[in-house]
Amino acid sequence: MFFNPNFSICHTAFTPYYIIKARRERTQIISINLYPHLSLAIDSGAILVFFRENTKIFWQNLSTISPFHAIKPVFHTLFNFPTSLNSVEKTYLCNSFDNGLPMEKNDNVIIIGAGLGGLECGYILAKCGMRVIVLEREQQLGGCLQTFRRGYATFDTGFHYVGGLGEGEALNRLFTYFDLMHLPWKQLDRDCFDEVIVDGQSYAFANGHDHFVETLAKEFPSEREGLKRYVSFLRQVGDHIFDSLTPKSEDEFFTQSLFARSAYGFLNETISSPTLKKILSGTALKMELNAPTLPLYTFAQINDSYIRSAWRLQGGGGQIAEHLAESIRQMGGEVRTNAAVSLIRETNGKVSGVELDEGKDFIAADWVISSVHPAYTVSLVGESQKMRKAYRNRIARLENTFGMFTANIRLKPGIVPYLNRNIYVHKAKCDPWHIDLTDTESVLVNYPVPEEGTTTVNSIDLLTPMSWKEVEMWSHLPVGKRGTDYVTCKEVKTRQCLELVKSRLSELEDAIDHIYTSSPLSYHSYIASAEGCAYGIRKDYNNPMGTVLTPRTPLPGLLLTGQSLNLHGILGVSMTSLFTCAEIVGREKIIEEIGLNK
Repeated sequence: MFFNPNFSICHTAFTPYYIIKARRERTQIISINLYPHLSLAIDSGAILVFFRENTKIFWQNLSTISPFHAIKPVFHTLFNFPTSLNSVEKTYLCNSFDNGLPMEKNDNVIIIGAGLGGLECGYILAKCGMRVIVLEREQQLGGCLQTFRRGYATFDTGFHYVGGLGEGEALNRLFTYFDLMHLPWKQLDRDCFDEVIVDGQSYAFANGHDHFVETLAKEFPSEREGLKRYVSFLRQVGDHIFDSLTPKSEDEFFTQSLFARSAYGFLNETISSPTLKKILSGTALKMELNAPTLPLYTFAQINDSYIRSAWRLQGGGGQIAEHLAESIRQMGGEVRTNAAVSLIRETNGKVSGVELDEGKDFIAADWVISSVHPAYTVSLVGESQKMRKAYRNRIARLENTFGMFTANIRLKPGIVPYLNRNIYVHKAKCDPWHIDLTDTESVLVNYPVPEEGTTTVNSIDLLTPMSWKEVEMWSHLPVGKRGTDYVTCKEVKTRQCLELVKSRLSELEDAIDHIYTSSPLSYHSYIASAEGCAYGIRKDYNNPMGTVLTPRTPLPGLLLTGQSLNLHGILGVSMTSLFTCAEIVGREKIIEEIGLNK
């Protein structure tokens, strides 16, 4: 089957649409809706393409639509249509053929999941001129960035504070590129951005590597040199974060890098005092401190970014998601909610698009990026020539990090003063590297930034690790219908958190107005997090090749992104989005985009 390259173009009665007619040899009637702004109809004499004016359109591969197995478009891409039809005809129609068919352009990208990783990939690729559609199954964007409001109080779900946002620091460079630095960021107390309570004593984490050393050396003078070695190493790792975009070789990156060294071993080699080791591990809820597995790179990179500077966002993390989504739309992309992907389709050994609503809708694409958990992603791939059972089983067997329980507490107004720091409270004899998930041993107390001119807060968050096993028995039940036993389980966990922090926050209990809770089951239900894990797949320094995933999958055109790959957290996910997009546009383009070559 061959298309005649002689086109005729006419303006339709339903402006602002156009019709492009291309004659063909055979006769058959078929109608296809590809996008809200693009539809295709084939009648007895022409192929009719309807598209809106000033919209960037990419043709779709129709090879899955019988009997048109060989149909490809006779033009590549149409941009910003002017009102003059002659100009359209002259400027935007392409007659390039390869054996009678046009060349593929590989410009369509579908992104599954509108969390931070998905939205950042959408932003990068839209800015690079690609046609991007971000699909979010829930009504609200953001994943772990979501905020919600209960009465007069606004709460964050997974976002609480970030590190490395100071001038010239890594996250600042990335968020400048993503146009997020204008948001109302507030730096935490430089002399004590984190307060760690161990064995009943309070210790301050200060910003700045030297300041960090001097603050703790006052309490542990004999450990001054060990602290210097500790922060010197962390600073070296942070200084070279962008070097990971250009590893000398895949072998060196995985087997000789810091992903293949033990974080627990490094701490024991560097610091002698058991108490100081516990203090330096006391902000453990930024990551899962699992002694047998945690790679040194994860420990060093995350801790270094916060030592450089620590920040909260007034009004909540949802602003990040909203701004990224709006930027994608302004660059010609789409961000859809209530759009659940039910199948990632493969055609001729390559990804060809996704099905929505159990196959009732199909969107074709040259690339599909999944920002959801890899195990969930793999489950969306149907029968495949490329994605073998061995790969699926390998992903399914990977261990997940622990989950998180959160008590979002609405407070009576005017009682609890705002603290421009975080508080980590640990039970006596608690070992952060060998945490007992059957008990509530550690709690993070997080304050929202209050409105300007106020000194008290109307909400507060308490977070503690929680095992999937504690809530798994209710995982088959729908949200809101998990019964009184599940409610009781969360009430018990809330009381344990309050009991642990009451010695530091004596005013809290009398100020409580209402408590809203979430568990690993909540993460599982709302963001498809396997076992409700808080930090994605557990990386293992003993097996970096097997647990530190790359964006590529065995299915060509299907890529991964998000916290289960390189590093979790805001900085880690942002870095991972660069690696994922580099698979499409190339690393040199990413380096140029971020300005790393300047």
